[in-house]
Amino acid sequence: MGDQGAGGGIESHMPTHRRQESGEEPRPTKPTPETRAPPQEKQEFTQTRQGLARLSEAITRDPIVLNAEVEAAPALSRNPSTCSTSSNPRPTNEYLGGAERRPQPPSRSPSATAPSKRPLEPPVTKATLGELDVSKIIHNPKLRHDINFDPELHFRPNLDGEKGKKKQEKANQFWNTLHEQLVQFVLDREGFYRRFGHGNDWCLPLLLKAVKEIIETLVPQRDREFLDEGLNVELLMQQFHRGVADLESLASWLSGVLKLHCAPMRDEWVDEMYQELSKGNRENDMGELVKGMRSLLSVLEAMKLDVANHQIRCLRPVLIEDTVQFEQRFFTKKMQGGRLSINAARIWYSEAQIHAARLYSSSPMPHLHSFGETAIFFEALSRLVLPSTSTESIPNTFIFDEERIIKLRSDMFDSICLEICMRKFEDLERLSSVTQFCSRIPSYLDDDSRSCRSSGEFNFNAPPTSRPASLTFSDRGSSSSSPRTSGIFAHPPLDFAESRTKATNLYNSLVDLLQTAPLATRPDQRWQGLAPTMALQILRYVNAPHSLPGFETQLAAWLGDVHGEIFHEVELQFQQRLLAELAKRVKEFKNLTGLGLFSAATGGRIRPNPHAQTWGEGLERAFGGAGSVRDPREDGGISDMATRLAHLGILHWRVWANLAYVGDIEGDLTMDNSS
Repeated sequence: MGDQGAGGGIESHMPTHRRQESGEEPRPTKPTPETRAPPQEKQEFTQTRQGLARLSEAITRDPIVLNAEVEAAPALSRNPSTCSTSSNPRPTNEYLGGAERRPQPPSRSPSATAPSKRPLEPPVTKATLGELDVSKIIHNPKLRHDINFDPELHFRPNLDGEKGKKKQEKANQFWNTLHEQLVQFVLDREGFYRRFGHGNDWCLPLLLKAVKEIIETLVPQRDREFLDEGLNVELLMQQFHRGVADLESLASWLSGVLKLHCAPMRDEWVDEMYQELSKGNRENDMGELVKGMRSLLSVLEAMKLDVANHQIRCLRPVLIEDTVQFEQRFFTKKMQGGRLSINAARIWYSEAQIHAARLYSSSPMPHLHSFGETAIFFEALSRLVLPSTSTESIPNTFIFDEERIIKLRSDMFDSICLEICMRKFEDLERLSSVTQFCSRIPSYLDDDSRSCRSSGEFNFNAPPTSRPASLTFSDRGSSSSSPRTSGIFAHPPLDFAESRTKATNLYNSLVDLLQTAPLATRPDQRWQGLAPTMALQILRYVNAPHSLPGFETQLAAWLGDVHGEIFHEVELQFQQRLLAELAKRVKEFKNLTGLGLFSAATGGRIRPNPHAQTWGEGLERAFGGAGSVRDPREDGGISDMATRLAHLGILHWRVWANLAYVGDIEGDLTMDNSS
C-alpha cells in the first residue's frame, strides 16, 4: 500500500462513505453490543491508542486484534459478497436496498450445471477479506484521508453498480454449482467420481477450506490448535466420501466457536445457520444444506467486517492526528520516486496570486484578517467550486479530495439554480400584480389606456423594476388626472408576511423536487431534466396565466447556461457570500488540532434520518430541515458548504503549504538528485 501511485490503485481499498440505513439489519436491538472480550485481548487492543508505532509492532507479533469490544456492522446482508469493501462513494442505494434479504435455495439454472475447467472460488475468502486487516487499514492513504471527513465511515460489502451485479452473479453461480454437485454426489456417485475423481477440486472442499482460513483470522493464536481438531478439512472429506460425515455435529461445533467470538447480536444468525445445516443433514435436503453454508459464510464475513469497523472507530483519533505527517511522508516518497509531479499545482497557486493582485490592486483583499496567510489559497479554492469552473482541471494535490470538490461544485450549482428559479418567480409576481391592476380599468377609458393589460408576455430579461410605461400611478404631473381616476392604479397594501410565506413554501417545494429528482452524471444535465417540473411548480404559486409562452424553455436556458448573464450574476453573489462565511469558519478552525478540526467540522452534519436523500451533505438543515434557524433561501446552503470547504482547505494547506505552495519540495528534490 505504501507504494501505491497517488493517482490510482487506491479506490479498490476505499470503504463506502455513505451512511448505513437502519432498516437493512433489523436484528440489532442495542446500538452498542455487549463485549465478549477476554481481558488479555482488551489490554492488547488499547495499546493502539498510544500510537501507530506500537500498533505496527503488535500487528507484526499477532495480526489479530479481535475480541476487544467488537461491535457489529449496522447493515449487512445475509448474502456474502465477493468483496468486503465498497469502492464507490457516489450516492446510490444502500447494500441490498435496505431490506434484509435471506439466503434462498439456489435456482437450477442451465449455466450452473455446465462443467467448468477450473473450480469456482467461494464468494468470500481470506484473500477477499484481506484488505480489512488492521495493517492494511493503517497503510491505506485514501482511507486515512477520508476518515478525517466522515464520522460514519465504515466498511461494508460492495454490491453497487455493474461491478456489484457481476459479483452477485458469480456468487450465485458458485452456490448453484455446489448444489448441483451435491445432488450428483447423492444420486449419481459414479458419474460424480468420473467428473471430479476423489480429489478436492470441487466446491465443497474449497468452501470448507475458505471457512477454516477465515476463522483462523478471527480467533486468537492460542485457539487455533482446537480449530485444526474441529475443522480438519481432509478428514471431513474422507468421511464425506465414505458416507459417515456428521454435518450436524460439525454445525454444532461451528455454532459454538462463532458464538464465542462474534458480537452477541449475531447469535440469532448463527442459530439459524445451525438449524439450516442440521435440517439439511437430517432430511437429506441439498438445498437446505447449501442455504446453511451460505449463511455460514455470511456470518464470517459479517464478523470480519465487525472487527474492521471496530478497529476504525478505535484508531480514528490516532489516524486523524497523524494525517498531516503521514501524507507528507507519503507524497514526498512519491515525488522522490518520480511517480508524482506537483508542477501543475504550483502553477495553479501562482495564477491565483496573480489573479488576486490584479483583482485587489486598488483595494485591500476582503477578510484578510480572518484568512491570514491562506487568503489567496481560499480565494482560489472558493472559485474552484463554482460551476463555471467545471471545465478546469482540479490540481493533483487535491487527489484525495477531488470527489468532495466535485460534490461542492454540484451543491453550488443547485443553490444557484434554486435562486434563479426564485428570481423568476418574483418577476412573475410583479407581472401578476400589474395584470390585476390593469384589469380594473373602467370601460369609459380609452383603448390606449387599457392597452397595458398583459397577455402573458413579459420580458424576463428586463430589470426587476420594469413595468409598462403607459401606467400612471399618481395624479401628479398628469394633465388628465382627476379625483375620479387618480386612484385606479394605486397599489393595494401588500401583506408582507403572506408574500414571504408564499415564497418560502415555493422554495421548500422546489427543494423537495430537487431531492427526489433522479441522479445524473452532471448537475447541468440534471437541471435540464428538472426545468419543466420547476417551471410548472413556479406557475402554480403565481397568479399569472399558466400558458405563459416560452417560460419553460426560457427557464431551461437560464439554468443550463453557466456562462450566461443571469447565471454569472447569481454565481458571483454566491461566491461573495461563500467567502464571507468561509472567513468565519477558517478563523474558528485554523488553530484547532487535527481531532479538534474533525469534531468542529463534522459534529453537526450527521443526518438524523439515514433514509433521506439529500442533494448536499448537511444541506437538509440549511434548507429548512430540523434544527434550521435561518431562512432557507437566505442561507442557500452556504453555511454548510463553507464548513465543508474550510475543513477541506485547512487540512490541505497543512499538508501541502510547505511542499507545493510556500515551499518547493519537488524543486529541492530535483536539486538533490542532480548534485
